[in-house]
Amino acid sequence: MRRLLLVSCLAVGALALLSASGAVAVELPVRKAGLWEMKVVSTGSPSSEMTMQQCTDETTDKGMSTAMSPLAKEICSKQDIQKTATGYVTDSVCGVAGITVKSRAEITGDFNSAYTVKSTSQSEGGMAGAARDNSSTIEAKWLGACKADQKPGDIIMPGGMKMNIKDMEKLKALIPKK
Repeated sequence: MRRLLLVSCLAVGALALLSASGAVAVELPVRKAGLWEMKVVSTGSPSSEMTMQQCTDETTDKGMSTAMSPLAKEICSKQDIQKTATGYVTDSVCGVAGITVKSRAEITGDFNSAYTVKSTSQSEGGMAGAARDNSSTIEAKWLGACKADQKPGDIIMPGGMKMNIKDMEKLKALIPKK
């Protein structure tokens, strides 16, 4: 059950990244290099709160959108990012394994010390077939330099599990073709 929850969180995380990373006219700013703590609070999902850390640098942050773009083009029929007076707004429609996710996110902050992402999504399809609404808030803050045993792209999940965002490209092979 715990593994299923982790896989679900990673899948939702991947879709969230995809919604903000496609080839669009407006690009999100690159985060300050170093260690970022991200607290995710969700409603409508099995895991209501999760805190993780990510070590990043300019190349990794830029690379995330480059690596995810081809995947996003395959699974997302809509990806829009608009600059607003207070930050950015993203709208997307993506589908994986018979599940369609429509999402909207409002992003504020300076990407140097802190930023916030407030998102809502509606999903349809899948094994249960029922529509589900979800809302989440990501509060990210810069902690300082990455730790000595970390490299850019490392994500430290709750419980200490470590993975690297650069391995996300490997997930592409697991997503069924339309």
